Amino acid sequence: MNRKKPHDALYANPHEQLVDFEFNEAVARVFPDMIRRSVPGYGTLITLLGLLAEEYARPGSNIYDLGSSLGAATLAMRRRIPHHDCRIIAVDNSAAMVERCRSHVAEDLSPIEVETRCADIRDIEFQNASIVVLNFTLQFLPPRERTPLLQKIHAGLLPGGALVLSEKIAFADAGDAQLLDRLHLAFKKANGYSALEISQKRSALENVLVPETLPQHHQRLKETGFRHSHSWFQCMNFASILAVK
Repeated sequence: MNRKKPHDALYANPHEQLVDFEFNEAVARVFPDMIRRSVPGYGTLITLLGLLAEEYARPGSNIYDLGSSLGAATLAMRRRIPHHDCRIIAVDNSAAMVERCRSHVAEDLSPIEVETRCADIRDIEFQNASIVVLNFTLQFLPPRERTPLLQKIHAGLLPGGALVLSEKIAFADAGDAQLLDRLHLAFKKANGYSALEISQKRSALENVLVPETLPQHHQRLKETGFRHSHSWFQCMNFASILAVK
């Protein structure tokens, strides 16, 4: 049975007072529509995560999906990992997201174990990890807290293990920044968002989502101890890095 996904209209009407964006019940309900219409290339990226999981998953290891939301990355990896003794640990601090993730996992037919946790990713102890995914998640942490998390991830990864870091990115060059901002704005308008919706959501995210440049990300990964990091995917101002221990 094909269930119609709820339409994102959270910012369609004027808000008397805009509060900082949070992944609450209202966002969880419309999240698939929201992210499809807001993040260019998201569907392709999720599909390709399955191929990366197939490449880097080790038998008997743990795979962590940090900021797992509704479980799109978890399911993409689960369906491609060739080792049935792997375990995916999907972590999100939104109870509404975790509840929906659990239901999606329950409907999936893959035999690979998935453990869902409602927790702060900064509190996770990483062990025996062959893959860690941070899919548009690190950007919501204060910049000063990003290196300590990556250090913990690096310590918990097996040699040759992979970190997939996907982020909205900033640009040091003003011309590049203006061009990519215009293209992203055009993308959202083409997907049916009004000027009011775009403006209000941008204001709600202003103090919550702090993007960095790709060179900043690569430098931090190098300082954390990763042997290699590659910008393997980019669509407009959204990119993904593959870092290998």
